[in-house]
Amino acid sequence: ISKDDTVILDGAGDKKAIEERCEQIRSAVENSTSDYDKEKLQERLAKLSGGVAVLKIGGASEAEVGERKDRVTDALNATKAAVEEGIVPGGGVALLYASNELSKLPTANFDQKIGVQIIQNALKIVLSLSLLFHFWPHPAIF
Repeated sequence: ISKDDTVILDGAGDKKAIEERCEQIRSAVENSTSDYDKEKLQERLAKLSGGVAVLKIGGASEAEVGERKDRVTDALNATKAAVEEGIVPGGGVALLYASNELSKLPTANFDQKIGVQIIQNALKIVLSLSLLFHFWPHPAIF
């Protein structure tokens, strides 16, 4: 226990009551119109559900610490956005899937067919280049 924080490890609370409270908070998040309230409720939900992490960031200089904090903030924001809005596979895989869906698109004439093929090739090139230049961390996934 400190001035700003209280940490309880292995609390003896009733699991069912905690889960019910979590559901109430989830409902409040959905019904809230204030971004601030939503953020605070989500923080509360994370703490109740055990989703708390403490990151200690250090560095050789103040500038290095600031840069690392910025990277952590960016990663945290990207993770929050992914959780809220969904995520797609990286490395151009989502574009490859979109390209495959275009093959199902009906075309009225030859020109439209060629146009669809051009778009498909453009969508596929991102993945091809990432594999060619070893940007893909695990090529064996394919």
